[in-house]
Amino acid sequence: MTTVRPIREADREAWLSLWLGYNAFYRNDPAEEVTKATFRRLCEGADGFFGLLAEDNDRGPVGLAHAVFHPATWTTATYCYLEDLFVGRGGRGSGAGQLLIEGVYAEADRRGADRVYWHTQQYNAPARSLYDKVGHATSFVVYQR
Repeated sequence: MTTVRPIREADREAWLSLWLGYNAFYRNDPAEEVTKATFRRLCEGADGFFGLLAEDNDRGPVGLAHAVFHPATWTTATYCYLEDLFVGRGGRGSGAGQLLIEGVYAEADRRGADRVYWHTQQYNAPARSLYDKVGHATSFVVYQR
């Protein structure tokens, strides 16, 4: 059985393994200072950060979700940006991804956020199949500098 819970300081090693797997998937190599700051923010809830781990009773942590709550100009409430979502190979197909998203939704509801949103790559068909079940694609295109 898989459950979802907030990330804790004691999760550092398990989280790090998932974090590095997530970054490897996207061919990203975060600086050690970024990794340390990210984990600290998630544990402390600093700067609007919020993090969850999906944990399998037999295998331990199998996935992570990181979200950032931020003010918005179109509402007096906050928005929730689901920045990172990853399920390791051992947890794929277990429902962990959906449980993580539902956990983020629950926290967003608890905090009164007006919106939860996220981005994914157009060609990430497995992720998009899940996302189509729990949300809807918008017509917005993402640009960055």
